[in-house]
Amino acid sequence: MEIKFWLLFVTPLIPLIIGALWYSKALFGNAWFRAAGMTDEKVQSGNMALIFGLTYVLGIMLSFAMLTWSTHQFATQSLFVTQPGFDEQTGEYYTYFQNFIQKYGNLHRSFGHGAVHGGVGATFIALPIIAIIALFERRGWKYILVHYGYWFVTLILMCGVINQFA
Repeated sequence: MEIKFWLLFVTPLIPLIIGALWYSKALFGNAWFRAAGMTDEKVQSGNMALIFGLTYVLGIMLSFAMLTWSTHQFATQSLFVTQPGFDEQTGEYYTYFQNFIQKYGNLHRSFGHGAVHGGVGATFIALPIIAIIALFERRGWKYILVHYGYWFVTLILMCGVINQFA
């Protein structure tokens, strides 16, 4: 299975685009400001080039993780990749995997299937992480829900795009 590496550089734009919309005053920016104790001065004090640059780099890492999370064929390949002959494209494991991919390589490879994985990941990975941090920071449920909503939409889109085109 060949990875389309361009996806790992395009999909990190999704968190930036959704974040610009989600945390804008037109959508949930006001609720986030209040729940996070944010001020205009605090927002303007940050180095935006650094923040956006690091967000993009972290998005690359997240895209790779979502590729392995939402594409079943990638997980199947990981079962065989360390077996004898697989790297040399020879042997029983390589032949079995090639036959498997030929027969099932397009199974569950759609935007919708990836979107389900994104929603599940947001709910069972992102939400607990956000909530645990928020509880210790003494943040309220509004804070948790604003961030969870962002990650729910973002991961649905990221996994959907990755699964459709990987």
